[in-house]
Order: sequence, then structure tokens, then C-alpha cells
Amino acid sequence: MTATPLPAVDRTLGVTAPRGFRAGAATCGVKASGRPDLAVLAADADVPAAALFTTNRVVGAAVQVSREHLARRRTMRGVVATSGNANTCTGPQGLADAREILAGVARELGCPADALLLAQTGIIGRPMPMDKVRPGIRPACAALAAGPQADAAFVQAIMTTDTRPKQAGVRLDLAGHTVTVAGATKGVGMIEPNMATTLSFLTTDAAVGPDLLHAMLRAAADQTYHCLTVDGHASTSDTLALLASGAAMPGGRPVAEGSAEAAALQAALTAVCADLAYQIAADAEGGTKVIEVLVTGAATDAEARAAARAIANSPLVKCAFFGRDPNWGRIVSAAGAAGISSRPETMRLALGDVVVFEGGVPVAADAQALARVMAGHDIRAHLDLGAGPGQARYLTCDFSYDYVKINAEYTT
Repeated sequence: MTATPLPAVDRTLGVTAPRGFRAGAATCGVKASGRPDLAVLAADADVPAAALFTTNRVVGAAVQVSREHLARRRTMRGVVATSGNANTCTGPQGLADAREILAGVARELGCPADALLLAQTGIIGRPMPMDKVRPGIRPACAALAAGPQADAAFVQAIMTTDTRPKQAGVRLDLAGHTVTVAGATKGVGMIEPNMATTLSFLTTDAAVGPDLLHAMLRAAADQTYHCLTVDGHASTSDTLALLASGAAMPGGRPVAEGSAEAAALQAALTAVCADLAYQIAADAEGGTKVIEVLVTGAATDAEARAAARAIANSPLVKCAFFGRDPNWGRIVSAAGAAGISSRPETMRLALGDVVVFEGGVPVAADAQALARVMAGHDIRAHLDLGAGPGQARYLTCDFSYDYVKINAEYTT
């Protein structure tokens, strides 16, 4: 985990709060709702870039094209995002459509098409309605601007079943410069901790080289996005991209790996990712509670992670939290099925600050105190396995009736 304490975040800061970035959006008609569905995030010049993508073997055209572009070059001009159609399992035509979208944006920005990344989200298996998308490219690029309105337009355009926009940022002093890290994300369902787990776009005006930028992004994701699950289903489109303009440190040396500046920037990036991940869990499809699963005392970190993930992904556990049922048996059995070496006799489980299971047997808990915990919006389930120093933390949500309704009617 990050040694430097995480700073507080500011949710009024969006993707253009760091200097050197502009954002624009347009309504093309891809979304049946008629809301904005094409977003462009552009840097003023080519800048170091890093990205993580889904580990699903079934991936969308956007992921394929973005991987190709990052394999060719270490700097990018920006990111394009469309919502309402995942452009996944659409064959060669889907790839051609993805490339056409980037080529259109590239013409407007005056950059090569492979200097852009693409992210797409929505329904799988439907061809991109290019007759709708093409006319929206120029307006989206013409709208490029910096400031709160531009940030809001960008966030709105990447949303699908999200009920509210999600952004966060941190300002910090770095080598005598005021530096900003900020980001926007979307995602409330089809979320499982494999790589990025959603569409997320991060920017900073710190000066950072591509190698260190990638290492920082992975470290932040490992503690945040990779420890987030809504329904245990990895998306085909997961993308987490980070661009660094260096505009807050003109002429200065890039942040050096292992330096105090690198540690401070890592903490800021991790704080932004942690807050965005929390916002996803809080807006999860049909969710009514945010559940933090903390596993400590495991033989290894890997065992702790396996146990925490099993608990967080358990439909039975999630349903119990929705029903305010302190069914500790579901939690310890989910952990036990995860291949851990601990036995019940060494375990201790607390819901909130109320211990409900210890030493292999249930604990007679204060019923009123336990009821207050289960009625809360944010609930921690802390399972100590009593076997070693390993630990892990996952975020998830409960399962309500609405989750079934939303996903049963998603394409109809």
C-alpha cells in the first residue's frame, strides 16, 4: 500500500482542472435517451500516456485499437469516448468504425489518428451507427474548452446507466509547483476487479515520463479499481487512461522514480482513483449500500485478496446486506471457499464495530447496535483470519430487487 497518506479529494475538479487539457462533447443519437454520447479529451500537445485495459478475452474494437496505438507510441494527444454502444463482437466492420471515429477526430485536432485512444461502452453486439456518429465529431471537437462546464459535459457524455456524474481531483505542491491530478469515470454495472473495471480518464499537469506514469497508474489501480466489484462480471471495454501534460512544471525536470515528489504524486493519483471507485460502488446498479470488505491476518496478501474478493462477489452476502440481515455465516463460508489456509478457530468477524463471530463460534452481539450497523449506507465487514500479516480491502455494494430489473430489461 502507498506509504504516503492519501490527500483529501475535491469533487469539483474534473479532467480539465490540470493545465494543458480541454474537453468537449456532442449528442449524436447513439443513446436512446437522447443524452450526450460522444466525448473528446484533448491535450494541447502530445503528452506522455499510460493505460490499462480489461483482461477479458472478449474485447471491444476500442480496446483493440487503443492497444495498437500504445504499442506504437509513448505519447498521445487525447482520448475519444462514445457511449450507448460497446462496439464489441462486431467483427472487421467494428474495427473499421473505431478507426474511422479516431481518424475524424484526428483531422479536427490536427494530429495522427494513432495519437488518440478510444473507449466505447454500451450494448454488446450491435453495429456502430456511424451515420449518427460522423456528424457529431466536428461539434464535439468545436466544443473543446477547459473549466467546470467542459468537465460536466465530458462526464455526461460517457455515462450509460449511471445515475450521476463521477469526477474527483487533488491539488498538491510538487517541487515548488502547484500540480493537479483529476479524473472522471463511468460505470455502475458489469464491474469486476480485472484491470480497469470501467471507463476512467485521468489527467495531471505534472511532468512525468511514460514509464513512471505507467507504473504509477498500475500501482493506483491495484489498490483501488482492482479492488472494486459490483457483480463479478468483467466488461469487454474496461479502459483506464492517464495523460500527463507537464504544464504545471514548464522547463522543470520530470518527476524522478523513487523521489519524494513521486511518492506525493502517487498518493494523489491513488486518492483520486480511490474516490472514483467509491463513487462507482455508491452508484451501482440497484445498489443501496457501499460495503467495504477488509480481510486481515491472512497467511499472505494473495490469500487475503482471494478471501476479500470471494466475499465481495458473493450474491448471498450482497443480498444479506440489502435485507439488513447480519448473516455472518455467508461471509465466513465465502472466505473459506476461496482456497485460504485459515480455519474457523482462528477467525474473527466484525460488522462495523460489532463482533459477530470469533474462535469458530458465533458471538452474542448487541442486537440494537448490530441493527444500526446494518441499516447504514456504508458498512465495513472486517474478517481477521488470524494466520499472518496478509491483508486486502475490496469495495462492493448490495444486491437489491432493482439490480435484477435493470439488467433484465437492459437491451429491451
